[in-house]
Amino acid sequence: MFNKRTVERIRKEYVPGTRVELLEMNDISAPPIGTCGTVVFVDAIATIHVEWDNGSTLGVAYGSDRVRKVSKVSNAKGDSTCLIK
Repeated sequence: MFNKRTVERIRKEYVPGTRVELLEMNDISAPPIGTCGTVVFVDAIATIHVEWDNGSTLGVAYGSDRVRKVSKVSNAKGDSTCLIK
């Protein structure tokens, strides 16, 4: 469990609307590595809740799972692509 100061720091880093890309998640239900999503909120135990682009809503366990911030852009076909921020 993380202390309140750590949770607040994570909330400031991953504000709602932040785009992230999944790098690592040790869960059988995890979205595929490389899946992008949008942060919804960070809860009191520092889980980063994400709406993944593939429809999953599995949370990111901070300190165990890994994500990185990305930017959302569209390619020439209009498809969503994530770029490292």
